[in-house]
Amino acid sequence: MSTAPQPTGIVVVDKPPGWTSHDVVGRMRRIAGTRKVGHAGTLDPMATGVLVLGLGRATRLLGHVAGHDKDYDATIRLGATTVTDDAEGDVVATAVASEVDLDSVRTATLPLIGEIDQVPSAVSAIKVDGRRAYARVRDGEDVTLPARRVTVERFEVSDLRPGPDATVDVDARVTCSSGTYVRALARDVGAALGVGGHLTALRRTRVGGFTLAQASTLDQLAEELVVVSLEDAARSAFPSVDLDAETARIVRHGRALESYALGSAGPVALFDPDGTFLALYDQRGADARSVAVFVG
Repeated sequence: MSTAPQPTGIVVVDKPPGWTSHDVVGRMRRIAGTRKVGHAGTLDPMATGVLVLGLGRATRLLGHVAGHDKDYDATIRLGATTVTDDAEGDVVATAVASEVDLDSVRTATLPLIGEIDQVPSAVSAIKVDGRRAYARVRDGEDVTLPARRVTVERFEVSDLRPGPDATVDVDARVTCSSGTYVRALARDVGAALGVGGHLTALRRTRVGGFTLAQASTLDQLAEELVVVSLEDAARSAFPSVDLDAETARIVRHGRALESYALGSAGPVALFDPDGTFLALYDQRGADARSVAVFVG
């Protein structure tokens, strides 16, 4: 009896609210008929939007995709602080924010743009001495995580409107590096304004070269599984170089390309003359060296 080939490639999901990233992976395993499914960059259950999944050999690409910058549409509620810095957690402090205006909010965002040292939300998946921070908080511990360097390229406030109980809701667009907590940005804007704040809505619109325009809902994917080939995914996600046959032979074995300039900051996707995606390489001095090889 013949066995159907296992799918390989990238699937761009428009994650629904209330689902964990692991829930989405579980559903995709059933849709695609394979256990070999992973995701590039967790989205909190409250969040929606672009979740990049890898099937088969493409799962090896995910760690590199996860490191790309990301775009978000966010709604921040000023005047209420929560234990999780988002709407999932209990409110721990309130203040009257109805006098806050758009200009003051924009001024408060300015120190949060660029390379910043961000203190992650205490209720997060970051491990502290081997245990997730959220588990320690749940057990009653007072957790303060060390700041980490992140880059916020854009923190653009577009609208402000009254919220419930003297709060104010602010719409914002954020472009940021991997590892940035948008809910921590909401917390820090509220703190800067002296009224507190938390995230009430978050939609991820882009991960690297993958956008909402390419995304499908899980129900749509159950009807028709749309898989971006490994070759197309690599060209979308990374700078690319097409090799001659001899150089491709060297790359297939994962050997260094001596005195070879890739021409772009790595990782760079390398392809053989027939268009097959071979490997990710990066520049190390005068040579190009293997990051990951995808054939063999």
